[in-house]
Amino acid sequence: MCLAIPGRIIEMVDEANGIAKVDVSGVRRNVNIALLDGARVGDYVLIHVGFALSRVDEKEAELTLRTLQELGAYEQELEQFESSLD
Repeated sequence: MCLAIPGRIIEMVDEANGIAKVDVSGVRRNVNIALLDGARVGDYVLIHVGFALSRVDEKEAELTLRTLQELGAYEQELEQFESSLD
């Protein structure tokens, strides 16, 4: 299953190319944020296959994580995110 998973931008790695480091439950990976105008450190984003697709607020990010956990999909998505390459 490949779902979008919420994470928080913690660092701008390469602003010119739209690359940011994102934290998802302690797992940190570089993702492409170029699809989002004005994304910045502290923003929560939905990540799918290495791309941030949309910005979400903190409450929505927490609700999405909780829902994924309840559906039993969270661990699989987190494992896929953790095993992805920077």
